[in-house]
Amino acid sequence: MTNTHHAPWPITQWLRLSGMALPLAFVSLPLYVLLPHRYATEWGVSLASLGALLLAVRALDALLDPWLGARCDSWFAQGMARVRQRTGALSVLLALGFAGLWLPDVWLRLLGVQVTPDNVLPFAAVCLVLAYVGATCLNLSLQSWGTRLGGQATQQSRIVAWREGLGLVGVVLASVLPTLLHAHLLVSGFALALGLCWWLWRSAPFPSQPRHDTHSVPVSDASPLQRPAFRALLQVFVLNGIASAVPATLVMFFIQDQLQAPSGFEARYLGLYFVAAAASLPLWLRVVRRVGLLQAWGLGMALAMGVFMWTVSLAAGDLIGFGVICALSGLALGADLVVPGALLTGVIQRAGDDGAHEGRYLGWWQVATKLNLALAAGVSLPALQALGYTPGAHNASGLWALTLAYGVLPCGLKFLAAWRLWTLRHVLQEN
Repeated sequence: MTNTHHAPWPITQWLRLSGMALPLAFVSLPLYVLLPHRYATEWGVSLASLGALLLAVRALDALLDPWLGARCDSWFAQGMARVRQRTGALSVLLALGFAGLWLPDVWLRLLGVQVTPDNVLPFAAVCLVLAYVGATCLNLSLQSWGTRLGGQATQQSRIVAWREGLGLVGVVLASVLPTLLHAHLLVSGFALALGLCWWLWRSAPFPSQPRHDTHSVPVSDASPLQRPAFRALLQVFVLNGIASAVPATLVMFFIQDQLQAPSGFEARYLGLYFVAAAASLPLWLRVVRRVGLLQAWGLGMALAMGVFMWTVSLAAGDLIGFGVICALSGLALGADLVVPGALLTGVIQRAGDDGAHEGRYLGWWQVATKLNLALAAGVSLPALQALGYTPGAHNASGLWALTLAYGVLPCGLKFLAAWRLWTLRHVLQEN
């Protein structure tokens, strides 16, 4: 077995272990941002139908996560040869689903089916399910692989930081390449990157054989929720996640209506935010080594609150000020990327479930991640409308409601998350 705990790894080992995060991160953004426009303009599919389809498939994806996590555990229990076999098959499944979503007309013609809105939509539904199941299982396998490598907080922080950093690279590429490349080139490039990353992943440092003597074996897919430390960590994770998802949901409205920025500034601000987050990861690894995981996460939350309170003072034309906010909030995001995953590994280890049931925990972790995004959109958008905000309108009361929702509400949620982190610290640190 490969020794994963002592000798420092070269960069090539980190790339093998974490490279799959790049194409996986590349999947979600184009599906939600670019595909609706493509389907509506090129094949006449209604936006309402597309929205309902995306919501329904995403809900199904979230419901399946705990079950898929348990399946992932069973693959690891059968040995790394089975994990490599399954992830290879899932990579093919994801590539086929992605290709079908971007080139439905090509595939329908190959099947001898006429390309009409009524035919494109159900074909897209099938491809979405294939893409989501493939991406979810690959993501669970990737996270389980890293979690099963074990190690102390510093080692786990590095594993998470490399995975999240390459995921951010994928997000940046996903925001640029689909607008530059023809669909055929985009699909071909994605399939090539996915295959290359899987091939590299096969030779990554791999965990020891699963433990069969674990003293507390979960009896169901839902049994991680019976662990007090896991429930405590989920509380903080959900509160903090919603706090981050609210401004992510509202940022385009804030840039266009409150700042009244020229066209094209949205991409600049988002790029600055993600680049700052990626650049901050080495800094947060040093902070973790110096003060520990819980304190590092608390510092990240404090920085985010201090930065977002500044948005209340912004008015139309404050473009440089908002750029500084994007950079500093990206810096704060680094803590959210590095710390929670490493804390989760510690919770699993102290529960005695390491080496056997990581997938079950990560399945519920993914449900919480998706719940954060759904709650942020489901609460903030209707609330804004009730408070009188209308996109494109510049009335003072509506813009003030937008500013409060974008800048103040996340600070309140971050404060609750920090408070729960502090009050639950003994549960999260217990041995």
